Amino acid sequence: MAKPLRGRREASHAGSWYVGNPDRLSAQLDEYLDKVPNTIDGVDVPVPGARVIIAPHAGYRYSGPCAAWAYKCLDLSTAKRVFILGPSHTYGLSGCALTTYAEFETPCGNLTVDQATLDELRETNNFSDQPRGKDVAEHSIEMHLPYLVKRLEQTFGDDDSKWPTVVPILVGSNNARAEKKFGDVLVPYLTDPENAFIISSDFCHWGDNFDYYAYYANRGGREELSFHADHQHKVDTDGPISKSIDKLDGLAIAAVETGVHDKFVDNLRETKNTVCGRHPIGVMMAALEALREAVGLPDDKGKFKKVQYARSTDLVDADGSSVSYVSLYAVL
Repeated sequence: MAKPLRGRREASHAGSWYVGNPDRLSAQLDEYLDKVPNTIDGVDVPVPGARVIIAPHAGYRYSGPCAAWAYKCLDLSTAKRVFILGPSHTYGLSGCALTTYAEFETPCGNLTVDQATLDELRETNNFSDQPRGKDVAEHSIEMHLPYLVKRLEQTFGDDDSKWPTVVPILVGSNNARAEKKFGDVLVPYLTDPENAFIISSDFCHWGDNFDYYAYYANRGGREELSFHADHQHKVDTDGPISKSIDKLDGLAIAAVETGVHDKFVDNLRETKNTVCGRHPIGVMMAALEALREAVGLPDDKGKFKKVQYARSTDLVDADGSSVSYVSLYAVL
């Protein structure tokens, strides 16, 4: 028997990670979205058929302007459900977990969780239930909800009864095989134009706060990647740290844009790049790859395309920390 969803998940990060006042929050999101061009790469936005995006989940003053690019590209015109895949920051999770809440609160409007779709996913026996306290503490999905509400208002109007439902999925620390397994579960939903997908991830977390000090240094005319235990161990800088972070992220983004799941996995294995949403990205890449193989999508569909990149800090030397943000979309 299906387990009924119950209660409303509070907007636990409102007022800290993002503005809690509805009018101010709405104005802030409008400001970010208005700064994104109305045409990207010669295509009017929202990009027709762009039903899948990757966008960051940090505090809005850091990642909000970058996230606006993905959200302005997102095509919700045919959506009746929006899947949101985010990584777990609050507890060790193997596999994937589903919410038990019936509704998600935001300062600007609430979103209804899709009971029927969660029941279908639970019936696969591949998903656990997310502990309710951990659900409230997690930010990776919540940070996308105000942006989603804003875009739903723009697409469907203020009547929330006309808005699509949401399908929140928390993705754990899965290996490549497990990512492909969960990707296979999502393939039938990708084929349905009534489904849209948001993948939550920041990219490189570099420096003291994250114990990650990888650096590309020029040695004998060749760039080599080295790893250091901490910034006291003479990180070899022949230029600003931000230049090396650009390269680390650039290689990861290029791997994502290939559409080949294994290339993304291999890149992270080589560079150890601290992409916190690597597993949600991996699941979606595996799903899109399986979809392309199953239905023979044209080469320009089912692959991510980067539209914006930013960092919280432009580090010059090895002291301090930086987090990177990327916006990408895929057309189906």
